[in-house]
Formats: sequence, structure tokens, C-alpha cells
Amino acid sequence: MAPRLTRGVALPLHLAPQIDPTLRSALDETVLMTQLADALGSPLGVILPQQLADNVAAFRSVFSGHRLSGQIYYAHKANRSSALVRELAATDAGIDVASLAELQHALGAGFVPQRIMATGPKNEEFLWLCARTGVTVSADSVGELATLAALVTDWSLPPVRVMARLSGFTSTGVQLGSRRSRFGVSAAAVSEVLDTIAKHAAALDLVGVAFHLDTIGLPEKAVALEGCLGALDECRRRGLRPWSVDIGGGFGVNYLADGTQWEQYTSALTEAVLGRRAPLTWNGHGYGLRAEGGHVRGALNLYPAHRPVSGPAYLDRLLRTTSPEQRRPLGTLLLDNMYDLHVEPGRALLDQCGLVLASVLEVRDEANGDTIVRLDCNARDVSLEEHGVLMDPVVVHRTTPAAPGPAGVYLFGNLCLEADLITRRQVFLPSRPRPGDLLAFVNTAGYLMDFSATHALRQPIGRKVALYRDDGAWRWCLDEQYWPVHHRAEAP
Repeated sequence: MAPRLTRGVALPLHLAPQIDPTLRSALDETVLMTQLADALGSPLGVILPQQLADNVAAFRSVFSGHRLSGQIYYAHKANRSSALVRELAATDAGIDVASLAELQHALGAGFVPQRIMATGPKNEEFLWLCARTGVTVSADSVGELATLAALVTDWSLPPVRVMARLSGFTSTGVQLGSRRSRFGVSAAAVSEVLDTIAKHAAALDLVGVAFHLDTIGLPEKAVALEGCLGALDECRRRGLRPWSVDIGGGFGVNYLADGTQWEQYTSALTEAVLGRRAPLTWNGHGYGLRAEGGHVRGALNLYPAHRPVSGPAYLDRLLRTTSPEQRRPLGTLLLDNMYDLHVEPGRALLDQCGLVLASVLEVRDEANGDTIVRLDCNARDVSLEEHGVLMDPVVVHRTTPAAPGPAGVYLFGNLCLEADLITRRQVFLPSRPRPGDLLAFVNTAGYLMDFSATHALRQPIGRKVALYRDDGAWRWCLDEQYWPVHHRAEAP
């Protein structure tokens, strides 16, 4: 049931974020948070690199539960942080790099080439450094394989380990298929890929096949994984001996603490789109929904922010999923064939690993009753809206709140653009902020912190600090100064 109206204003619709104990302990250091923002400016990314070890261990436990071997490759593009990459290098995990600069960064952070996977679009310089150092290359096309082979031959380099990335899988047993992807060769053209690898056998060493799907749908991923197993069967028939499958990322994060709040909000949004309750968003934005003839049309264009089955649990669910054709659990098929499983989590591996602090510049009440909070950051610094993630920020007050009780506000950014809304929806804060207070956007390390940040209007990109536990206390340093050798991880 949608919340009732009181004096024309909706009762608060909270979307409280999921905050684990370590991140909560950091937020409780309000004096430290305000000092960091004062000294280093707003917005400020706060990274908790020591959380990574726990996240890696959680994925490893799924591998162990299914008795599978393989590697966890962190998707570097999820965050530019040096502290995160250096901390990860101190674990047994690998890293997935999608550019020449990311590869250089990973090598400089302590990763040996055997723990690096190169993915994404690649220019010749990127491929050359991969070949020169011995990084595994996940190839997206026959042309990329040919270019890589030519580099190996021309520079008299050892054979390069390659994965053949495939897409466009179909299942013959049931009417299922995977959506088209810009990454990878059509699974129907796997013979052409294998012909190319055979032609350049002295330069290319096929170690496995891979896929990347931009979806959370288990059925599609099941079809793709089974399609990769079929491609490996074709490799065996040709006398090739690859031993691994890389299923990419897309394991998700549970951003919200309460699923009921998510259900209430999405139901209320539908009512607002139909005009049956007060608007919930700036200028009636519907997040993909629209009203036509008294009915709701369109689709909700939002990330499913409450996802109790996410991250490692999602991987476990996928491996327990029955294959469409062979009717056996996918994890069992991998184990029976003695194939390694590789994964490339980005968002999921950075769960609870950071937050963005933004200073409140102005709080004003409009004539129509709306309250505007203008922040010293913009929608590209904390890109919740771009990624369709809805969750409330945490208010960090410098002094006692001016007005206790929920405050419904719209969050504006610092760019001279109508579109610069930190949130299009009205956010209900637990108390009204004052200028100088901070809003903390928690759990934003994965894609929400700096993936879209730019120097638009010459506004600076937010700096980063690494916050870590040492000798029983929270300490910090600039992100680029963090090295795990100096710090011993402890529970707060």
C-alpha cells in the first residue's frame, strides 16, 4: 500500500543503505570525517582497502564449496584507486585490466603478469605490453588475435596465453538465448576463432574461453556458461587443451538494508506516475515509467537496489543452476570436466569498500514547499542516477541537528546545468542538514565514485584517501601513498 498523504506531503519514504560494521565504525568518526573534508576538499572519496581481503575470501568460499579451482580477477575499471589495487596485490586474487594505463598501474602495484587478465578494447600498444610481459589476453575478435600473433612474431616473444571471448549463445534444448554483446565473437563462429589460433599456434596459447553479459539474469548466464562448455568440447576435438572458463562479472551488490522499503518506494513511484499521490521526483521523473490512459507504461529503469542474493551468493546460485541442455548443475559440469572457473567482479568485490563525502553549501526552502540542498559535488562525482542506484546518504552533522525528524529534500550539484541532480527523487534525511555539514554516500566504491568523474566546468575531480585500521585505531593517508606493507589489518 502506498504511503498516505498528510497535508499534501507524502510521509517519508526512506531507502536506508546497507552499512556493515566496519563501514559504520568509520562513519562514526565524525570529527575525522569533517577534518578530512576540510583539509582535502569536497567531494572526497574515502577508501577502505582492508575490506577487500574479506570480500575475496567470501568469493573463495564459493569456489571451495563447489570444489572448483580458478581465479578471482578484480575489474580495475570499477575504481581508479591505487590503495585498492595495492591491497589486492597482497591477496591471492588477480586483476582484470581494460586499458594500457590500467595494465601499467597493476604492474606497478605489485601484480605479476600471471595474475593479470587483459580485457576490453585494445590498441596495439596495449597488446604489445601484454605480450611483452606475459599477461593473459581475453580476445574479442579474430582481428585482435591476428594482431597479437603478429606482435609476438615480429618481436620474437614467447607465446601469449589467450582466452577466446564469445557472445550470442543459444540453447537447442529449450528456447533460451543470451542477449547480443559488443564483446566477443559470436559463438556460432567459434570455428573461425579456433582456425586463427591454430594458424598462429607458435604465437598464441589458448587457455580457455570466456563471456561477458551485461545482465543479472541467471537463465541467460546459464546458457552462456553451457555454450562455453560446448566450445571447449570443440577445442578438444581439434586437439587443443584449454582448461578454463571466464564468466566475467555482474554478481551485483545489495545496496539497501530493508527490502520492504524498496517495495514501498517502487509501489509509491507507480502511484505518483499515475497522479494518485504527491510527486516523488523532480519534475515528475518516472525512472522509465509513464502514464497513458490511466495505466502505467514502460519499464522501471533502476538497479535492483535490494538484492539479498548478490555477490558471492549470486555466484553460488549460478553454479547450482541446472544447465539448460544437460540438466545438471553448472558447477558439477565444470568440476566433472576439471575446468578452472574465472570470475571478474568489480562492484561486488568493492562492496562496503568506500564512501563519498560531500559538503553542504546551501539549504533553502522553495515557495512550493520543496527543500533544496546544494552540495559541493556533482552527479558525475557520485553517479547514483547514471547507474540507477537509489539509496539515502548519511548526514554527518558538525553540531546538533537544527531540526530533528525527517526532512524531505532534493539534492543539487555544483554544475551550471539543469541536469546536475545528485538524485532526481526526493530524499528523506533523518534530520535537516546545515551548510557546512556533510552528506556521506556510502558503499559507492564500485563504479559510483569516480567512473564518470570529469573536469566539467573546470570543477576539480574529488581526491581520495585510504582509511585503515592500525594499532586499534583508524588512520588515513592519501590514496596514492597507501601501501599494505605499512599497515596491519585489524577488526574495528
